[in-house]
Amino acid sequence: MKKNTIDLITLGCSKNLVDSEELIGRLNACGYQVAHDSDNPEGEIAIINTCGFIEAAKEESINMILEFAQAKKDGRLKKLLVMGCLSQRYRSDLAKEIPQVDKFYGKFDWKDVIADLGKTYDERKKIERSLTTPSHYAYLKISEGCDRMCTYCAIPLMTGHHVSRPIEDILEEVNDLVSKGVKEFQVIAQELTYYGLDLYHKQSIAELVERISDIPGVEWIRLHYAYPADFPMDLLRVIRERDNVCKYLDIALQHCSDHILSQMHRHVTKQQTIDLINEIRRQVPDIHIRTTLMVGYPGETEDDFAQLKDFVKEMHFERMGAFAYSEEDGTYAALHHKDDVPDNIKQKRLDVIMKIQESISADVNDAKVGKVLKVIIDRIEGEYYVGRTQFDSPEVDPEVLIKAEEQKLNIGDFYDAKIVSFDDYDLYATTLL
Repeated sequence: MKKNTIDLITLGCSKNLVDSEELIGRLNACGYQVAHDSDNPEGEIAIINTCGFIEAAKEESINMILEFAQAKKDGRLKKLLVMGCLSQRYRSDLAKEIPQVDKFYGKFDWKDVIADLGKTYDERKKIERSLTTPSHYAYLKISEGCDRMCTYCAIPLMTGHHVSRPIEDILEEVNDLVSKGVKEFQVIAQELTYYGLDLYHKQSIAELVERISDIPGVEWIRLHYAYPADFPMDLLRVIRERDNVCKYLDIALQHCSDHILSQMHRHVTKQQTIDLINEIRRQVPDIHIRTTLMVGYPGETEDDFAQLKDFVKEMHFERMGAFAYSEEDGTYAALHHKDDVPDNIKQKRLDVIMKIQESISADVNDAKVGKVLKVIIDRIEGEYYVGRTQFDSPEVDPEVLIKAEEQKLNIGDFYDAKIVSFDDYDLYATTLL
């Protein structure tokens, strides 16, 4: 065990990652050395930031806690702390089941970690985040919680109502990160189109993005987790007009069948969804739309699924992920709908949808061959520099591979690159130097 060293493990989404980065910044300011997601934990203290989104994420979080609980039992760890969404929701149950954990924190009281470690932190200090991402990009969380209350989703049960951060606070953080070399911002929220309604009594995401794009040094802004109902159309003007706003939108649609959309309480119809996607493409030519779809929701019929297949083919989403319905404790769906689609049918439908998308993704990549695109270099891996275009978000989208032997490139810099080929997952390119 290394004295004054903390291992911090982050599970789940990028919103959790931002919390971890803020905590690392505070811990560093208090004199601790923090290793994030280390392959070989050596600290005398471990903090696990948990996810509780779906069953698989819960299991991963619990297994990680148990692994470190055993380390503490074996004398390889002095203190074990747990925070995040799973802890927020199941704190009392977890405390009974895993007594090796010294303290559980929820989604919002993790700042108490500092005091509980016997340290003090001046809350008047400017936000200090210790980035765990490459130094040229960062996730920018603009709100917490969600007011949408989709029937299948447990997130509002953990994070509560939507709470927007003031625009001034967000702009201050962006300026601070730019001064430290950040060029690219992934704007994230549980539901970003709701931004501002609580503070300013109007949807303010377009104004926020516009003001971020005005800050010198901000080269790319990418938007994640929009909602289709009551979509703020002025946002499309900002995406279209601002060169540093990526032609990219992550908008989770979940389904297209009116029957299932109604059961999910999505407050949007199939035709409204189609009209919105078409309007987005009309107003922002060449935009890449990322979406998430669900199969196997309670009551999903063969006709519902057939509509979903046709929808995927017709909409031709550049980026798509899908998952099978998982019943979550306390949600409306768990309380009012029987989970009646067998697991084997869910998996079969998931495989079919992803197979359709595989063909679409190949078409999308093929259309890029011969084009010159602006690429940011994230890292060097083996014999390739690995980068991304404006159409690619970190971790989830295709990457651009450039032979390292061709020329020396700088990590974090932008280059014009000609796409020469592709495979199932990535694009291959050569730079125009």
